[in-house]
Order: sequence, then C-alpha cells, then structure tokens
Amino acid sequence: MLTETQETAHGAVETVEAGQLSFDPGETIVNHLLDHGSFEITHDINPPLPQFEPLFNGMLDLSITKHVVMMWLAAGLILLIGWLAARRRNDAVPSGLRNAIEVVIRFIRDDVARKSIAGADAERYVPYLISTFFFILACNLLGLVPGMATATGNISVTAGLALMAFVTIQFAGIRNYGLFKHLANLVPHGLPMWMVPLMFALELLSMFIKPFALCIRLFANMMAGHVVILAFVSLIFILGDVFSAGAAWASSPVAVGFALFVHFLELLVSAVQAYIFTMLTATFIGMSAHPAH
Repeated sequence: MLTETQETAHGAVETVEAGQLSFDPGETIVNHLLDHGSFEITHDINPPLPQFEPLFNGMLDLSITKHVVMMWLAAGLILLIGWLAARRRNDAVPSGLRNAIEVVIRFIRDDVARKSIAGADAERYVPYLISTFFFILACNLLGLVPGMATATGNISVTAGLALMAFVTIQFAGIRNYGLFKHLANLVPHGLPMWMVPLMFALELLSMFIKPFALCIRLFANMMAGHVVILAFVSLIFILGDVFSAGAAWASSPVAVGFALFVHFLELLVSAVQAYIFTMLTATFIGMSAHPAH
C-alpha cells in the first residue's frame, strides 16, 4: 500500500503529465523571451506598437516590436549619458560621470583596440568598438529592469551586430591590401601547393564562422540567464498547483533567493558579454588588417 507521501507524489506526477497546471511555466518563459508587437510591462499594461504590412512578399517587415523599442531606449540612454558626461569636458580634472565614462573609453582604446590592432589602424576602429561595447551593455542591463526586455536575447539583434562586425573585419583587410590580396592573405605563406586549396576553403569558412560565433555566444548567454531566473520563480507557482498554497509559500524564499542571486550575477554577465564581443571583434579586425604569415 502506498504511503501518504507516495500518494501525494504520485498525484503530483499525474497532474504534471495531464497538463492540468493552471500556471504554464513553458509558455511564460517563452512569452518573455520572444519578441512582441506590444510593449507588455504588466498583464494590465500592454500598449500595442505600430504594425506595418510586410514588403516584398513578406521578406521585409518594418513593424515596431518590443525589442526594437528596447534598442531605441538603449541608444537614447547612451546619447543621454554621453551628453551629460560631455558637459564637463572642459574641466581640468575629470570627475563624476565623465570620469567613469572616460575610464571605460580608455580601457577600450588602450587595452582592447591598441593591443588587438597594431599600428595606427587601432585609432581608426576605436569609435566603432566603443559604440559596440556601450550598446550591448545598455541592452543587456535594460533587460534586467522589471517590465523591460533584453534585445540581445533576440538572435536577430545579435545577428545584426555580428553582421556589422563581419563588414568591419573585412573592410579592415580590404582597405589595407585590396580585395584580392586580402583573400590571398587567408592562406599562410610557405605552404605546399597541394595544401593551398584546402587551407583557403577552411579559412574562407572561418571568415563566416567567426561572426556567427559572436552572434550565438551573445544570444545564448543573455537568453540563458533569463531562463534560469524565470525557472526559479516558476517553481513557486508549480508547487502551488501541484501540492498546495502552503508549499508555494514555503518554497518562495528559496526560489526568490536563487532568482535574486542569478539576477545580480547577470549584472556581471552583462558587462562580461559586452567586453567579450568587443574584444573578439577587435581581435578579428587585427587579424584581418595585419595577418600573420
């Protein structure tokens, strides 16, 4: 005969298998991660965004979505902070916001651009690298604000950033050597002739794999953090449905505690992922502008 505990556990399994939960954690998590045509702040506050008819047989959709708005907010926030910092540009000794921004800019210039891209070429790409870092960081941090969304958790956004990186990387090589010499630089010098076609094919494939890796790395890391946070919070409602309200209340301190821990950890992850994307982009630019032979 089953004990009372075994019967409770058996009933919980049957409830889950029958799909009788009033709270669907999968739908909640997916709904949070996906892009929407409305800006859902709460269940009651969900203003719609402008939607337009797709062009070219559905190939181009210029509708405004939540992630588009988040990118606009990130860009606006960067412009606002830059303007506030620039107001003190004539001060002999930088302080406050200007000092903090200058520390980051100098770090990107000295420790990322100049160490990854040799010569005078480094200065040429510093503005792009700084813009990339601050934009990704702003998108990542805004996604941690309740009611907001993480634009960099959308693979279309990270693909756009990776495409810009790809164009910049190829531009660096073509500008220094021309198109044909840039392609020739893909193959290290001194190889036997029979290896040249194989190495060229592999390096040509690597040219596209590098930005693809940038895209997937940023997307996966930012999405994963939000999935973990939502999963911990969802446990409260799942236990309330399967067992009782008492189980939900009993589990809430642990679930919320772990969710808050991951949430604060995401603050660090947001900065680290912005740095990694920028640093790898600078490294690839340096490899393209100054290939090793």
